[in-house]
Amino acid sequence: MAYQSDKIKKSHMVPFPTQSIIPEQDVDKHPVLECHRLGIQFGGLKAVDDFNIIIGKTEIAGLIGPNGAGKTTVFNLLTKVYQPTSGNILLNGKDTAGMNTTQINKLGIARTFQNIRLFNNLTVEDNVKIGLHNTMKYNTFEGVFRLPNYWKKEKEMHEKAMELLSIFNMKNLAGWQAGALPYGAQRRLEIIRALATNPSLLLLDEPAAGMNPNETIELMETISRIRDEFKIAILLIEHDMQLVMGICEGICVLNFGKVIAKGTAEEIQNNPAVIEAYLGKQKGE
Repeated sequence: MAYQSDKIKKSHMVPFPTQSIIPEQDVDKHPVLECHRLGIQFGGLKAVDDFNIIIGKTEIAGLIGPNGAGKTTVFNLLTKVYQPTSGNILLNGKDTAGMNTTQINKLGIARTFQNIRLFNNLTVEDNVKIGLHNTMKYNTFEGVFRLPNYWKKEKEMHEKAMELLSIFNMKNLAGWQAGALPYGAQRRLEIIRALATNPSLLLLDEPAAGMNPNETIELMETISRIRDEFKIAILLIEHDMQLVMGICEGICVLNFGKVIAKGTAEEIQNNPAVIEAYLGKQKGE
């Protein structure tokens, strides 16, 4: 049974220069992400080869493919966990060549992971505050001696953390230990912490992993609300095809490190190369 929600609205996709498509509402804006002939090689193995994608300023996009297709490797390239051996990555028109993970985060890319990575012994609020390091700062001297600027920034961080938690109905959990939260709430907290870094592109790596159908519907609504309220783009890796087809506007399909298809949900579902990648060739073909 397909997941449904009347709270999720998908945009009409339109042609964009360089043989791509982006949401209609983004045609007059510079793309948030442009990857041109991106690749990485480990020894003699090309884990990602000639990867090209353009994502609109407020697009919800999907990156899918069979296990081992290279999806998480692409995320690691975008966030500079790995440095590409070929091609380039433009974020809001700026070339990211030579940048490290910290610089990329400050420039505007935030991510979550397949396996939840929270500071389990810290409170929910403190986990969010950690994400605020890009915008809320005081120096070591001010922190050690608890000078006025320290208390000012601490107050601002508390207020911002509470604001973010309120948006996702988690304000009442601010004092909880992160590790004591239910699974779905931990997933939401990881997304909130990523949003606290003030990204223009949010990468979600299998956000629905381990969720039941009701939690998945709630997640879809959360992702849609994030795009609408924060006016940012979202790129997600996900194996739950009902979620992908229900929320993603543009979808890119990887297989053995290469792009085999790009298009809307309807186009991808009916693409013979995609069907073969997931199901294999049928006898007699």
